[in-house]
Order: sequence, then structure tokens, then C-alpha cells
Amino acid sequence: MNVEIRDARFTAVVGDDVAFEQLGSGFDFTEGPVWQPATETLTFSDMPGNHMRSWNAGQGITTFRQPSNMANGNAYDGAGRLVTCEHATSRVSRTEHDGSITVLASHHGDKELNSPNDIIVKQDGAIYFSDPSYGRLEYFGVLREPELDFQGVYRIAPEDNALTLLVDDFAQPNGLCFSLDETRLFVNDTDRGHIREFDVAPDGSIANSRIWAETVGEGPGAPDGLKIDSAENLYCSGPGGVHVFAPDGTCLGVILTPEVTANFTWGDSDMCSLFLTSSTSLYRIRVKVPGNT
Repeated sequence: MNVEIRDARFTAVVGDDVAFEQLGSGFDFTEGPVWQPATETLTFSDMPGNHMRSWNAGQGITTFRQPSNMANGNAYDGAGRLVTCEHATSRVSRTEHDGSITVLASHHGDKELNSPNDIIVKQDGAIYFSDPSYGRLEYFGVLREPELDFQGVYRIAPEDNALTLLVDDFAQPNGLCFSLDETRLFVNDTDRGHIREFDVAPDGSIANSRIWAETVGEGPGAPDGLKIDSAENLYCSGPGGVHVFAPDGTCLGVILTPEVTANFTWGDSDMCSLFLTSSTSLYRIRVKVPGNT
């Protein structure tokens, strides 16, 4: 079996087993998958390969951008523009409809950001991203000393792109997502092996940090990608594969992946395909509950 069931509710969310379809392989380390429903296309990053690629059913794997500034996380804003975290440049950028690049954030005060990692966009247009130090290591980025003495989570304001530091007490913040009503923000901490939950205020600030769940299991992997489905089940990469949590924080089970899986997202017309960026490969499986569009 390719799943570890810890709670009977798992089968209604994922199924009693999954089959992995390998859509591409031979990459260095895949990350940052994002689905564009309008074109039914998946875009994802290969950080060490300095390459962004796309996949769709008609063309298979194609180049989206090369070089990519060792891009990591990606998301679409409300206007359909791609926003991207870049390890090599320590910045967040936006790809405009004409293909030009706008830099949205690169510094906190007079110091370079560490290496923006994962990114999400709120319905009001605000952008939230994590900023661990992984992109200042060899292989995953460009070797250099950090200018900041903390690893934080930030918000970019939709009206003027003003950058606000929201929290600075993570060991290594990584994946993040909102609850469906956007009143709560979840952020995982790779080094500490847990998911934290915050309340989101009307002004976009966050408060009342608490540990929501831990990723406990056997096998390689750590908290990295973090997504929520349409029934508010939370998926988080972790030891052995992708951990699936019920809205109450119970771990329902683990999707046991054939390679270490950094990230994932839902796609296809019914949003019941889960695309997994797993080390050297891109995989697809089918699940029962659609992803959050």
C-alpha cells in the first residue's frame, strides 16, 4: 500500500490507497507547484537546476523560465499574475502579463531578505511569504552569509507593496496557507517539526500563535509544503510523505511517496488530482476531496 491510515476518516478524504503516475523525472530538486485553471497548466520550480517548468496534458513538460534565479515557491494573484520566491536574489517577484518582471520585496529595512521560500495570496490581494535561510546554502541557493539574524514571515500590502514583518521567532518557517475563511494562518517550521496557527486580524496582521499539529512518522522528509483542501483538511509534507490532517488537527494518515516530497498542489478540472514535486520527479495521484481553488 502507498498510504498509512491512522484514522478511518482518511479513506473519505484520500482513499484506501493511491497510485502514483510519474509525469516527469530527471530533475534536480522540484518545488513550488501551482495550478492555473484557465489553461489547465501546472508550473513548478527546480531550484538547483535554476529552471522553472510547466506541465499540461497536451504538451507534457516544457520550459517556463531558465534561468529562474533558483526560484522556489509560486502562487497566482487575483489578476492571474505569477508571484515567485527567488532564492538566488533573496526577493519576491511578479511576472506581469507581458512577461516583464516586477520586484515586490527584496529587503527588510536596509538588509537583504534571507531567501523567500513559500508564498500565498489572500483574497484581498495581500501576499504572505516565509523567509528561511535555505537559499543561502549551496545547492539550494547561493552560498552567502545572512544579513538578518532571524527567519520570519512577511506580508506585502496590496495597495502599495509595503513590506511588514509579521513574526520572527521561527527556526525555519516554510509552508503556509490560510483557513478557508482566511481568519487563520497556518505556517510550518521545518526544523521544529510542527505546524503553527495564528489568528488573522482585519488589517492583515497575525496574533495568538499556537502549535496546531506535529508531523510525526517514519522515513525521510520534514514539514515543507502546506495546503488546505475544500473541506478544510490540511496537507503537509513530512516524514515518509504527505501527512493529512482533519480540521480538528488529528493526523488521519500519510500518503507514502516514492521520493521525498517537498511540495504539492491540486489540479485538473475537478481539482481531485494532487500533483507532487518529489525530489527528482513530478507525480500525480487522485484523491477524494477536491483541493481548495
